[in-house]
Amino acid sequence: MSKTEDMTEDREKKIKINSSSDELMDKGQIERKGDVKVSLGSSKKRRHQRTSAWKGEFVKKTMSRKRQREEDLNSNETPHTSATPPLQMSIFKAAPFSDDLEAVAERKRCDYSLRISYKMAKSGKVTRPIRVYADGIYDLFHQGHARQLMQAKNVFPNVYLIVGVCNDSLTHSKKGRTVMTELERYEGVRHCRYVDEVVRDAPWELDDDFLEKHKIDFVAHDEIPYMTEDGTDVYARLKAKGMFVATERTEGVSTSDIVARIVRDYDIYVRRNLARGYSAKDLNVSFLNEKKFRLQNKMDELKDKGKRVMENIGEKKVDMIQKWEEKSRDFIDAFLLLFGREGRLSHIWNEGKGRLMQALSPPASPHRDGSPTSSTSNHDGDDLASPPPPKAGRFEFSPVSSKRNMQCTSSTAEEYSDDEDDERQSK
Repeated sequence: MSKTEDMTEDREKKIKINSSSDELMDKGQIERKGDVKVSLGSSKKRRHQRTSAWKGEFVKKTMSRKRQREEDLNSNETPHTSATPPLQMSIFKAAPFSDDLEAVAERKRCDYSLRISYKMAKSGKVTRPIRVYADGIYDLFHQGHARQLMQAKNVFPNVYLIVGVCNDSLTHSKKGRTVMTELERYEGVRHCRYVDEVVRDAPWELDDDFLEKHKIDFVAHDEIPYMTEDGTDVYARLKAKGMFVATERTEGVSTSDIVARIVRDYDIYVRRNLARGYSAKDLNVSFLNEKKFRLQNKMDELKDKGKRVMENIGEKKVDMIQKWEEKSRDFIDAFLLLFGREGRLSHIWNEGKGRLMQALSPPASPHRDGSPTSSTSNHDGDDLASPPPPKAGRFEFSPVSSKRNMQCTSSTAEEYSDDEDDERQSK
């Protein structure tokens, strides 16, 4: 066969493959998709087997695709249900006050005719929310307050927590001055996540009218008796009626403890506020105390800078030691070059010493030409030195010589005294 015939056969095969599957099955030229086998001159029996096998695989593929589509549709229609409960959404707004519309609507929905006992509330089979009331001053709202409200919120399964906050006039008359104002205390409580409603101007003692107005089922407070001026417990009547639930105090933290810390470290907090831009008038501080506190702040700043420098020195310690070793070697070399045995200063000292000796030593006396020693000196050389002068003899001491000397000195003294007397008389 020629090349042209082969090319034509290949084209015919490709055309047959791209044609419909029924025609290809009848001719018996394809077994699987993408796997071409041409069987020219094969028997009808083999052709039938191949076509039936291909049909079976084709039906399986189409059925599997349909099933996958149906399963996907079913999964989209029916949402996935899991055993874990959905996450609770976070609170995104503050609790309403008791006179707000939201709180009023919630109070109207409550069927207060159905009174709830402690046993019913604990069982969790109550058809409406259990309204629990907690009251206090809540000055300098801290974690102890938050823990107390959390306990009140979780004392029963379905609790609607109402918190009453006393105003400034009542608080100052009963407990003393507060740090925060009543408005600040209201806002601090209503932004706690456990609170559902806030009652402003809460009373010091709870009566039946207040309980019915706010439809209160239980009152939450710690078990320590809260005495009045009469010496009775404020919550004694509620405890007798079974409307009291106890919460636990958080040890180690209270508003009084926080105030005591501020008073104890008064100087530190005054210096802190002065450093942050407050004036002495704002802090009620005298002029001298202001200067003292500002000086202490400057000293603290210097101490902090010194600590930072020492820390930086500690980090760069290795580099500084290496540099110090290099500089010390250079210094030692320069010192030896100047002050060593063969240094510059020793040479300068020797030269100056020689010049000084030459300047101080007298010059040698010149020799005469006619002197008899000139010939010998010329023959012997210039280096010969003159002999030293003879030493003076010592006088020997004897008694005879000493007497003679005494007589001589006495005679001279007498002669001298006579001459002086003559001169004085003549004058």
